[in-house]
Amino acid sequence: MAPDRAPPPDASGRTAARIGFGIWLSERRWRDRGGEKGTITDLAVPAVVFGLIGARLYHVITDWQTYFGPRAIKEPYRALFVWEGGLSIWGAVALGGVGMWLACRRRGVSLGAVADTVAPAIAFGQAIARWGNWFNQELYGGPTTLPWGLEIDQAHGGEPGVLYHPTFLYESLWDAALGFGLLLAGRRFTLQDVHLHGH
Repeated sequence: MAPDRAPPPDASGRTAARIGFGIWLSERRWRDRGGEKGTITDLAVPAVVFGLIGARLYHVITDWQTYFGPRAIKEPYRALFVWEGGLSIWGAVALGGVGMWLACRRRGVSLGAVADTVAPAIAFGQAIARWGNWFNQELYGGPTTLPWGLEIDQAHGGEPGVLYHPTFLYESLWDAALGFGLLLAGRRFTLQDVHLHGH
């Protein structure tokens, strides 16, 4: 892969696109299973808010040196700037799940049915998110001679003439395959009936 890259899309725009796609896909799957129109959209509001908070918290906690300490490269207050990127899928799923659980309790909808419905969207969202690593030249692997090796500039730790494994691409393909696999499995199995009410 060539080292020249197009200017990276705005991080907040990429996040909004993933969220919008996830809601659209999940809403469609919910209605196909007999669920009420608009349910997923309503549940997504608290889930997204909690998820964004969790994603940012996880990033700041695990990469605190970026914002705090003598070697910090950003001012501490910029830890609040979600639109600059730096969102963790693990924090998003953990705290977003809490927001979804609270919303399901209030609405009287089965959390299992909702989780079954949105699972493919989470996988596809992560597949899309990994491409941000290409623009940022991060999360690459060791040197390789494979034709799809990635050139990394010296400012990001690369060496001239050396190709590196695009590990973000491997994860992206895996996540996409997982998403399609879940869609196919959903056509044969339904883990929860959407009409089931439970907490």
